Amino acid sequence: MSPTFRSLANPNYRLYATGAVVSNTGTWMQRVAQDWLVLHLATNGGTAVGITTGLQFLPALLLSPFAGVVADRFPKRQLLQVTQVMMAVPAFVLGLLAATGAAEVWHVYVLALVFGIGTAMDAPARQSFVSEIVTPDDLTNAVGLNSASFNAARVVGPALAGVLIGALGGGTEATGWVIMANAVSYLAPILALRGMDPRRLTPAPVQRRHPGMVREGVRYVAGRPDLVLVLIVVFVVGTFGLNFQMTSALMATDVFGRGATDYGLLGTYMAVGSLTGALLAARRPVVRLRLVVGAAVLFGLAEIVAGLLPTYVAFAVWMPLLGLSALTMITAANTLMQVSTAPALRGRVMALYLMIFMGGTPLGAPVVGWVGETFGARWTLVGGGGITLLGVGLAVLWYAARSGGLSRVLTPVGAAGNLGPRVWDNQAVARARK
Repeated sequence: MSPTFRSLANPNYRLYATGAVVSNTGTWMQRVAQDWLVLHLATNGGTAVGITTGLQFLPALLLSPFAGVVADRFPKRQLLQVTQVMMAVPAFVLGLLAATGAAEVWHVYVLALVFGIGTAMDAPARQSFVSEIVTPDDLTNAVGLNSASFNAARVVGPALAGVLIGALGGGTEATGWVIMANAVSYLAPILALRGMDPRRLTPAPVQRRHPGMVREGVRYVAGRPDLVLVLIVVFVVGTFGLNFQMTSALMATDVFGRGATDYGLLGTYMAVGSLTGALLAARRPVVRLRLVVGAAVLFGLAEIVAGLLPTYVAFAVWMPLLGLSALTMITAANTLMQVSTAPALRGRVMALYLMIFMGGTPLGAPVVGWVGETFGARWTLVGGGGITLLGVGLAVLWYAARSGGLSRVLTPVGAAGNLGPRVWDNQAVARARK
């Protein structure tokens, strides 16, 4: 088997990946349909989409530390089956309201928040469960394939949603049927999880409940400057740069005067680059901090250029580069956090990572939406790219001062002579347990 796909030789991982791609396709369909629904229901479309996005990601900011403790305390295979139901129910209710013509903006707000609670509880368990399915040698490959699966769904989901919404009339009722399709898609990962062979899994030891479990995870990360650098970068990029479901909607409608189908296709064009980045990540044997930083810088520059492009065609052609740079940064950051973290703390560390990465969206999305309404859609991209470059630059300067020079950014994780992961990890574990 090709090195790119070696994790698929594991039967349990094949089941996991199959369920994930079905569910992820439904999720991307709902994202497009939900934004289109809000644009139809609200008079101040850009701000309303920003509020919806913020509410959907707010639980990640508030609940991730608790979700990380839950992920370390309970068997992840069983926990994930529960979280799929937690996401399916609000999706079905919202879809039913929209399909019957009864949906109002406040319905979307409330159900986006409830859906976000399910997502917040699901994410740390799902991220850390991968290390229980595959061997440590295949973990980097599996993380890359997870991203490839997510972005393969992203190629299909937005385009399929746009086509279906257009074919069903383009109104609120049409979005409802697409959202309900996402609710049904959660059956796939549930069946995949139930079908796994437990004898082939290597579960992390379930941690007994004790006071200060959240603080323990925070102290561990605080003792690892390499992980702190990653968290700063993903916070800046996630908060101000990765708002494409909103910025693409504003660019498609306000700047280029396009409809639902063309808006959905923008997500597909971006996902082509994302999928390419994910497949390249699956082949990468070593993770470097410089890859996280370099990809973030490329993303910031590409986003600024995207905001200045004159036509829909030019914008669409540029989207794959945005997808490639964004996905390279995300996959490298995710892999580094998992590969170089102590197993007993992995659920809590990944929860903090997701809290920073996803939880920044409630802070940034309303601001980006307001910028679009006040200054125009182009400034959502130009401003986001500029803030990304500034934030990454400051993060690198802090890391250089903390670790003794910029050369540390260039050293592979786990390589000989790298004081970061190995020495810092020993010190961080000791501090975390005090």
